[in-house]
Amino acid sequence: MGDWGFLSSLLDKVQSHSTVIGKIWMSVLFIFRILVLGAGVENVWGDERSDMTCNTNTPGCESVCYDWKFPISHVRFWVMQIIFVSTPTLLYLGHAIHVIHRENKLRDMLKANQVAKSPKYTDEKGKVRIKGRLLWSYMAQLFFKIVLELAFIIGQYYLYGFVMVPRFLCNKSPCPLVTECFMSRPTEKTIFIFFMLVVACVSLALNVLEVCYLCCKGLCRRPQRDTMVNYNAAPHYMPPSQFSIGLEAVESRKQNRLNTSMESRWAHMSSSSSPAEAKAEL
Repeated sequence: MGDWGFLSSLLDKVQSHSTVIGKIWMSVLFIFRILVLGAGVENVWGDERSDMTCNTNTPGCESVCYDWKFPISHVRFWVMQIIFVSTPTLLYLGHAIHVIHRENKLRDMLKANQVAKSPKYTDEKGKVRIKGRLLWSYMAQLFFKIVLELAFIIGQYYLYGFVMVPRFLCNKSPCPLVTECFMSRPTEKTIFIFFMLVVACVSLALNVLEVCYLCCKGLCRRPQRDTMVNYNAAPHYMPPSQFSIGLEAVESRKQNRLNTSMESRWAHMSSSSSPAEAKAEL
């Protein structure tokens, strides 16, 4: 089946750039899909072609009947499912690494006192904030994972069904007559088929739940942004207490200027005429 180490190491890097639900999805993928597929499922299926028997001696009849009943092995089908479902996550990882590398350059430019934009998607520790373009990239990979999970679940149903039938009939050439064929360990294989189906449905539900979580989180952030925008759009706004204090200060300055003006006029008239005349003029 191949070594899963390389794929596991890549997917492990995504955990630090995902939400809590995304980390749960990654754990389900590692434990209940990759680990079970590598440890148990491949041993259960083994060489399916040699384990199948048909009540015929016609050369090539068993091979044709097996190919007609199972156009692709269950194990290889699930391997393809894991690889295809993981591909959008790996593409998002590439985008996140590109964003981290670009914003590390911005930090270096800011430290060198050069004019540059402040980092928007990462903090000082390099942790990614899922917002803006990175949020759209994350949502896109969730959408494609949902579509691929549904496609593989429906495809498995149309290819094999969900129950391994111990006996089936085949009339494909070169079989001369309708031939009975029998599969080995059908009950055990049916249990594993249902197990992998349940795990696929759980992964699908986690992806849908994560989309709902991100949408609700974005809707909760929007009122806060609107409040900040409205506050910044009114730069001359002053709270009531500050406004009243400002009016009192203006009235006090006006009164001081009026008193100063009256004192200067009084001093001028006192120096130019007698006190009686100054009072008469006032």
